[in-house]
Amino acid sequence: MRLFVAITPPEDIVRTLSLMQGGVPGARWQTGEQMHLTLRFIGEVDGRVHATIDDALAGVGAPGFTLRLKGVGEFGGSRPRALWAGVESSDALLRLQRKIETSLQRAGLEPEPRKFSPHITLARLRATPPGAVMDYLVDHALYASPPFTVEGFSLFSSRPTSNGSQYRRERAYPLQG
Repeated sequence: MRLFVAITPPEDIVRTLSLMQGGVPGARWQTGEQMHLTLRFIGEVDGRVHATIDDALAGVGAPGFTLRLKGVGEFGGSRPRALWAGVESSDALLRLQRKIETSLQRAGLEPEPRKFSPHITLARLRATPPGAVMDYLVDHALYASPPFTVEGFSLFSSRPTSNGSQYRRERAYPLQG
């Protein structure tokens, strides 16, 4: 089973992000169900490790907080491979992510090798002209969502399909107050 930990944005934010999708050749746009803010990618695990991960995440204690999306960007540089919506700087988000990372390492997982870069993927790109990506980034540079409250995070499983990955919420973990 392939797992990751994420925050799901509220439906009104997902609707707004969906309205920003279009006009980029070679883009495979994420569906509303696929939009999330990954806190930790875990990867393939067996059932025993899954249970250990669940126990570790259930022990993460943190308060709820407010978050806001801001700006857009791309991964890949001269060979763009993804478009994303950014996240306004948030100490509370960084603290939550560090607590999750620490809990998973204590449970026996290897440390995440990549630096945490909070974002919501909007599209996967294939053979997209860099100029089209730049046009998209300029057109949406001033994007900012209204603030929204993060009341929890979830453990998701991922199953690849020909239409992109299908995600299933395995368990939700509420934040305090």
